[in-house]
Amino acid sequence: MHEEFAARLSQLRMEKGVSARDMSLSIGQSAGYINNIENGNNLPSMTVFFYICEYLNISPRDFFDFKSKTPETLNRMIEDMKSLSRVQLEHLAAIIGDIRKP
Repeated sequence: MHEEFAARLSQLRMEKGVSARDMSLSIGQSAGYINNIENGNNLPSMTVFFYICEYLNISPRDFFDFKSKTPETLNRMIEDMKSLSRVQLEHLAAIIGDIRKP
């Protein structure tokens, strides 16, 4: 589980485009904190895990949704789609269906 957690944290951090050092300092930790997690040396406390999720603009559930490569973007899209009409959503679904075709 350490390895999966570390890999996911690294993936999400890089997707956000921040260094491990900057992220560590931004969540109130020492400069090498995130590196220690990503290298499999430590796991964060539950409190710090919540800070990490907040920093990444995702929920804890999103963190562990390994199928979602960019949960922050997906969450923004879902929020935007909530204001669309049924017809607009159907058009969007058709576009997504076309994009996913091999």
